[in-house]
Amino acid sequence: MKYLILLVVIVVVWSIWKKRNQPAPKNTTNPDAAAQKMLVCAHCGVHFPEGDGVADAGKFYCSEAHRRAADQVERG
Repeated sequence: MKYLILLVVIVVVWSIWKKRNQPAPKNTTNPDAAAQKMLVCAHCGVHFPEGDGVADAGKFYCSEAHRRAADQVERG
């Protein structure tokens, strides 16, 4: 009977030890690719990711249409 109890204790300790020594699951997404700088459109004020916008003369726009609209407003 004491060998059965000893065997159960060994199995429990071994299973706890195996669970603690498992490597952490790897993150499949690239955090650098997901994180982008957020910019504000100079025409409408909406926030957008840097990769989705248009830059012109040091200003950033959420779309080509807003870049053209802001250019027309500046020209008067």
